[in-house]
Order: sequence, then structure tokens, then C-alpha cells
Amino acid sequence: METLKDVKVGQTVSVVKLHGEGAVKRRIMDMGITKGTEVFVKKIAPLGDPVEVTVRGYELSIRKADAALIEVK
Repeated sequence: METLKDVKVGQTVSVVKLHGEGAVKRRIMDMGITKGTEVFVKKIAPLGDPVEVTVRGYELSIRKADAALIEVK
């Protein structure tokens, strides 16, 4: 299983499934990351946290812990 945390800079991936429970999953969905959404990894901070992505035409920074809950292909 590949997660958004494992994706390299410059790659575009598609969301397969969101893991997690309750408020965490709801927050990720509220940011526009839902099943089938295309996500482009724009940058990763020097220490690896956070990850900057482009989703649905806007920039978004996601914590590494949240990115690990997003399964991609």
C-alpha cells in the first residue's frame, strides 16, 4: 500500500482510499481530498514535514501523519 507520505516531489497520484477515524478523516475530506481526486506533490519541507500538494487547483500543506492516512496509486 502506497500512501501520500511515500510519493516523491513532482509526481501526480490518485487517491484510492482514506484511512483513519472520525474527526481526522472528516478534516482530510473537508480539505478536498476524496476518493478519485488527483494530487500533485509540489514540495516537501527539509525535515519532511509538512508536504505541500496541489489539490483541485489550490495549494495545501499536509502533516506527514495525515499524509500517511491517504492511500494512493
